[in-house]
Amino acid sequence: MINNKISIIVPCRNEVRYIENLLNSIFNNEYPNELIEVIVVDGMSDDGTRELLLNIINKKKYCNIKVIDNIRKKTPYAFNLGVKESSGEFVIIAGARFTLSKNYFSEAIKVLASDSKTGCVGGMIINLYENKTSEIISAAMSSPFGVGFNNFRTINKDTYVDTVTPPFFRKSIFTEIGYFDERLTRNQDDDFSYRLIKSGYKILLKANISIKYNVRTSFDGLYIQYKQYGYWKVFVNRKHKTVTTLRQLFPVFFILSLFLLTLLSFLFSAFIYLLVFELVLYTTLSLFFALKDNGLSLMNGFKQMYTCLILHISYGLGYLEGICDFVLLKKLPNKKNEKLSR
Repeated sequence: MINNKISIIVPCRNEVRYIENLLNSIFNNEYPNELIEVIVVDGMSDDGTRELLLNIINKKKYCNIKVIDNIRKKTPYAFNLGVKESSGEFVIIAGARFTLSKNYFSEAIKVLASDSKTGCVGGMIINLYENKTSEIISAAMSSPFGVGFNNFRTINKDTYVDTVTPPFFRKSIFTEIGYFDERLTRNQDDDFSYRLIKSGYKILLKANISIKYNVRTSFDGLYIQYKQYGYWKVFVNRKHKTVTTLRQLFPVFFILSLFLLTLLSFLFSAFIYLLVFELVLYTTLSLFFALKDNGLSLMNGFKQMYTCLILHISYGLGYLEGICDFVLLKKLPNKKNEKLSR
């Protein structure tokens, strides 16, 4: 076994229900505990998370846990605080709602230690759900129709991808390409992954390592989340002066086409047929993947179709708002798109 120290950075805020499960999976991992340090970067939690962490530390349930304050309550700021505070040769950034597979560290470190061209490794996502709503959301977020083909959430074999979660890096990569962009509220991982690939590295999704992730439990939270993804994606695109992935364009094209075809239908009746064709095609594809993903269950299929529509509409509307703010008006980010949803 490779004996290198690993630093696990855990950005969190108000995760009292989940964070102990993450810590259990970290210290019950097959990697030696003495080579692990955990740095929890807490965004001033007020739900008992901080007290739980201090209790775990004081009772010495696990060693090598440190808690530092994220007074700005910003995700990329938390990432950077943790990386700068870390002392390991390898760094992984793990969400508080994750549960890591026992071999996550050993398999990821094996790749990075043997292949200098691979700059980041991540595993498959196994979604966990707490109610019927999160079960349907989980299915939609695991569907190619819901989140796009070649998305890391839908792949189940070793593949080079454009981003992964949770990302496992050599710490030296931050000296080479810099840290996470602290201006971003969302998409800071996409931005960093794009810079990583642009610098000549590859990002590997390993199918034999995985995380379990507790999916959000409300459609309102999902809508806000994906609207912000679309909004901040435009910021990243403007920063790099390119469209970083093609699949991001489909939701906004879908919304624009519906609007334009509806408008043109009032002027030229022929466009009504194009509008109807697009709606039928979208509904047919959505139904096909929904029934395929839900074992031909019609009721669950309809619920997944509704969830996919939320994903596409929210992302597309956020993208359009981002184009308006960042490209046309050259504005600073809208404050309402800086508040994270839960």
